[in-house]
Amino acid sequence: MSTMQAFASSDTAETYNYTVVRQFAVMTVVWGVVGMLVGVVIAAQLAWPALNFDIPWFTYSRLRPLHTNAVIFAFGGSALFATSYYVVQRTTHARLFGGPLAAFTFWGWQLVIVLAAITLPLGMTSGKEYAELEWPIDLLIAVVWVCYAIVFFGTLAKRKLEHIYVANWFFGAFIITVAALHIVNSMAMPASLTKSYSAYAGAQDAMIQWWYGHNAVGFFLTAGFLGMMYYFVPKQAERPVYSYRLSIVHFWALIFTYMWAGPHHLHYTALPDWTQSLGMVFSLILLAPSWGGMINGIMTLSGAWYKLRNDAVLKFLVVSLSFYGMSTFEGPMMSIKTVNALSHYTDWTVGHVHSGALGWVGFISIGSIYYLLPRLFGRDAMAKPQWVELHFWIATIGIVLYIAAMWIAGVMQGLMWRATNPDGTLTYAFIESIKATYPYYVVRFLGGVLYLSGMLLMLMNCFMTIAQGKSVKAPIPAAAAHA
Repeated sequence: MSTMQAFASSDTAETYNYTVVRQFAVMTVVWGVVGMLVGVVIAAQLAWPALNFDIPWFTYSRLRPLHTNAVIFAFGGSALFATSYYVVQRTTHARLFGGPLAAFTFWGWQLVIVLAAITLPLGMTSGKEYAELEWPIDLLIAVVWVCYAIVFFGTLAKRKLEHIYVANWFFGAFIITVAALHIVNSMAMPASLTKSYSAYAGAQDAMIQWWYGHNAVGFFLTAGFLGMMYYFVPKQAERPVYSYRLSIVHFWALIFTYMWAGPHHLHYTALPDWTQSLGMVFSLILLAPSWGGMINGIMTLSGAWYKLRNDAVLKFLVVSLSFYGMSTFEGPMMSIKTVNALSHYTDWTVGHVHSGALGWVGFISIGSIYYLLPRLFGRDAMAKPQWVELHFWIATIGIVLYIAAMWIAGVMQGLMWRATNPDGTLTYAFIESIKATYPYYVVRFLGGVLYLSGMLLMLMNCFMTIAQGKSVKAPIPAAAAHA
């Protein structure tokens, strides 16, 4: 359905709920700027430590969890809410289920983000990676997430089309699995309103944390965004998915295999050796479905490669798949114990994470939001289409600088730490590896500044697009038609 047809809707026709999609889409960009700004600040602090100004709530240890939570859950989470709510309506020809429940998920999620932004700099933390928020906020997250599930699956249940498009499979799996991960890993005994202690102890706590941590990557940062890929890449390319059969195989293979890969975060620890090996084996198997999905997305452009010359939105979507393929090759490789012996605790891991976060999650979200915004605000394109092209190149150069610097720094650190003299003593003091890493931290900072600059450009472009447009009311087709 074109934007102009959307305006033709009558007051009596049932329309899609675009209000909540608009709200989440705008906040995706806002939180993206905020989260990446904090990232640039802590990158600067690693190069120039005096930039914490000896203020406790401005130290790296307080800002780092704020950065990860803001980028993953505020930016990425808002993008997932926006796109899943849009896609499930368009592919089912049904208005979002639950009426005001969808609005509650928006305001509830924003409250979670604000509470995180207050508590984390104050040092109120559970100490669990990507799950640092204390128990009252965890309870709020659980409530919002259950409501999200009710809205999403309720919409699927009342669909007018019998077929459930594969993007909804990925969104559905992401919603169910994240609920289980969050509830199990966050079980704790409250000691006060701002402090709790994990229900688990020792190696069991570590195992459950990385079952959660890696599957937060697997489902929050992969399955959900693959839902975006399976909708927005074909729509922007104006081509059907290359292989629908492959997309189904991709789905089942990915969601089964990912669940077992978490122990690769705990190589050479107190975790039983067989568990570490199991995590490594499943991580290696994971390469197959990951690359199957990547190839399926890229091959969707068969016969439409020429569109990349002039379509900046398509560039974001396709290059995101390239980073997805690269990250999902690198991850299994780093899970191999002998490789992990070199990479673990080094900045190579940081480079790997940001290859996925900036290149895959960032680019697929940015491309999807650039697709959505004109359609949500009654325009044929963004207010400044040339800025979208500029944003792509600035961000791409920023990512390359960032990940190349971290790869080189990481391998160098690993080699320096394991180097020994003939008598068995260490060749380098730890501080020597820190000194050698300094130039790469500066390059990482510059890469982050470029990526943030692109997000600021996007923020201005989005607000100009909104100012020049008006909210669209799109009627739901009475009969089955292409979404």
